[in-house]
Amino acid sequence: MILDKRNTVPFPVAKLNIPPFPQVALKVLKLTQSDDVQLAQLEKLILTDAAFASEVLKIANSYLYASRYPVKDLKQACATLGMQALNGVCLTVGVRTYLGKTLNDPAMRSLWQHNLATALIGEQMAKGGIINAGVAYTAGILHDVGRIGLGVIYPKEYGQLLFSHKGDPSTMLDREVADFGVDHCEIGESIVSEWELPSLYLEAVSDHHSARNSDGRWTIGELVKIACRLADTTGFPAFPGCETTAYDDLICLMPGRERRNLPVTCDELRFAVTARMSEIEG
Repeated sequence: MILDKRNTVPFPVAKLNIPPFPQVALKVLKLTQSDDVQLAQLEKLILTDAAFASEVLKIANSYLYASRYPVKDLKQACATLGMQALNGVCLTVGVRTYLGKTLNDPAMRSLWQHNLATALIGEQMAKGGIINAGVAYTAGILHDVGRIGLGVIYPKEYGQLLFSHKGDPSTMLDREVADFGVDHCEIGESIVSEWELPSLYLEAVSDHHSARNSDGRWTIGELVKIACRLADTTGFPAFPGCETTAYDDLICLMPGRERRNLPVTCDELRFAVTARMSEIEG
């Protein structure tokens, strides 16, 4: 249950009829949170869905995870990627599969690219920092799961809202409440609970449009807030009329270690993200 902002009464998410997410991706996400999970378990699980396994193998063979030799089978892919990267790859395949035919809509395709850009930027920010890069990537892919849910339920209506709305990213929340009775952050929070996703991603899903922590704590939620805005600024906004923040202003908001992991200019980051995105989408 989540709250309807107009009436402050429990909003029954079940009545939205959110379709189930690809189960292989969810099971991998849950298994990788266990300390004693083995790569062989993940391999066996992924192989239960041949189409899913094929997509994972394609990404494992991309230059993003390039090894010295071609990755020939899923066992080798699991060993090459490692636990956290495998987790992110499976979730990427899952989200793309979940969106399905809605990706033919330009607004929904832009939303998918925004999520992917947020994940790639968050991963790059986290390298060498206190947050695991694989966790940062997964949080980026998940952060707009509420938007994705709305897009799958109401592809035409939500696509039109994305296409027509103009303003700061946070202003979309009020429009969603007006049109659908609930905003995407609230839906995302409910999805984390109902799909039994790891709670560590809750902050990234529910609070990525809220103000930054006043105490200066650097958390996965804080990383995603900045990665999300950087995705907007580098040319991958969640909606075409999104107002963006200057690249230099966003860079200054992150700790020094994370800041040093990103290129000096916005154009350099845009080029890097575009190249990596092309590999995944190819």
